[in-house]
Amino acid sequence: MNQLNHVAIIMDGNGRWGLKKNKSRNYGHFKGLKSAETIIKASVKKKISFLTLYTFSTENWQRPQHEINFLFDLIRKSLNKGLKKIIKHGIKVNVLGINKGLPNDIKKTIKLIEKKTFKNKAITLKLALNYGSKEEILSACKKLINDKNKVINIDNFEKKLYTKNIPDPDILIRTGGTKRLSNFLLWQLAYTEIFFVDKLWPDFGEKDFNQIVKKFYDIKRNFGNI
Repeated sequence: MNQLNHVAIIMDGNGRWGLKKNKSRNYGHFKGLKSAETIIKASVKKKISFLTLYTFSTENWQRPQHEINFLFDLIRKSLNKGLKKIIKHGIKVNVLGINKGLPNDIKKTIKLIEKKTFKNKAITLKLALNYGSKEEILSACKKLINDKNKVINIDNFEKKLYTKNIPDPDILIRTGGTKRLSNFLLWQLAYTEIFFVDKLWPDFGEKDFNQIVKKFYDIKRNFGNI
């Protein structure tokens, strides 16, 4: 049976879900947060060590300002209000991405939550916030070139990525019916099993998640071998 250490998710379809319900895109984002909470709990149950959620990409800055403001307000409230619950459930929180451009209070909240949850061991929740994989790869290249004592090879390069010291995802799930990676973990997904799901993210639940995990365990993973 395959070992499942790390699941990554592109939580797509929130805005479309809201409009489909004759409400706003923001309403869809709000409901999407509930789905995220459900999948975090399901991952803890399954003893998955790492869960990475694509929360806000570097390309998302192109969205309407009122939607960006709502998304950050949602992130702000969920981190602040959920801190006690996060600590109680043993969730360790880390953020992947660029600090520059984020609201100052969110930067402070991130610093606080990472400090408060540092010793938690039930699961490590990685929030890809203001994240872009091309920017991450470019940053790693610059760091490695500037580190004149390092040989340029795969191991040393990966130590310069945001995801250093954690395993690459075993599973990538993308909801919303779109079949693309959208600048998410491009280096790390080289041998990841990818599941594209037609359901919009707010409709994605624990049963859907468990079905994907079950399918993963049945896959023969060769990693280039026979």
